[in-house]
Amino acid sequence: MKKIIGIFVIFAMAGMTFVSCDPVENRNVLKGNVSEAEINQYVKIEQENRGGKLSNYFSFKSEPLNALTTFKHGLGTYIGCNTNGYIQCYVVPGKQKITLTVLNPDGSMFEKTYEFTVEECFNVAPEWALFCGTGSKTWEWDVSKGANMYGMGDALADEAGWWCPTPEERVPNEGVGATMTLTASGAELLKNRTNGTKEVGSFGFDIKKTDGFNKSMGIFTTANATVLAAKNTKGGEVETKFHIIRLNDKEIHLLVIDMDKRDEYKPDKEGWGQATHWLFRAK
Repeated sequence: MKKIIGIFVIFAMAGMTFVSCDPVENRNVLKGNVSEAEINQYVKIEQENRGGKLSNYFSFKSEPLNALTTFKHGLGTYIGCNTNGYIQCYVVPGKQKITLTVLNPDGSMFEKTYEFTVEECFNVAPEWALFCGTGSKTWEWDVSKGANMYGMGDALADEAGWWCPTPEERVPNEGVGATMTLTASGAELLKNRTNGTKEVGSFGFDIKKTDGFNKSMGIFTTANATVLAAKNTKGGEVETKFHIIRLNDKEIHLLVIDMDKRDEYKPDKEGWGQATHWLFRAK
């Protein structure tokens, strides 16, 4: 079953009562107009029980707390105020954490971390296993494609081919030896550069969304960190949103249609256009 997984969503919560969990950490003291007592009174987080199993779904209620809150869980961070919701928070079972941060209007902050157990995950998109394996999976440049593993080419092609600068020429320290690790818990993207430095961010995908490009399987997005050599070959802009052209247990093919060509692709129209290709293989 394929399910749209949205990682970067705006959400609201504040004040906190948790079902089947205990707070494990308190940091900072509220000095603003929202007290810890109000947080405990107004924020309610409930883990759904399905068939006697603690599931990966949670419901939330934060009305009427008047503060900006962030709620960090396994698939991202939700930010907002006075919003109710019911969402899938994890795609792998086991011990998990949820961190609530409350930002008061006067700038003071309050943070609390909660531990809980997910016994069984429901409605997990199968693409998580392709991207992350059984939990984490490391990807590298697909050198079997030669120079065509990265560069400019026809948007309908299976790889680059028109202009293929080496990854080293595009982004230093993200050449052939660089890798990226995708982890299901936290939807983390870890970039490992060849000079030993790292960059950490998050990723998400929407398999049903194609933006009208028929060849696309869906959309892959990143935040804070992005894929290796993420600059396009048209103007050198850093990309954080990609079409998924091919995804299986061994390959990822991502593509960005150049800005002046993106409007050409509609659900009922296909034609050649300039694009940047990224081809990775499982390490």
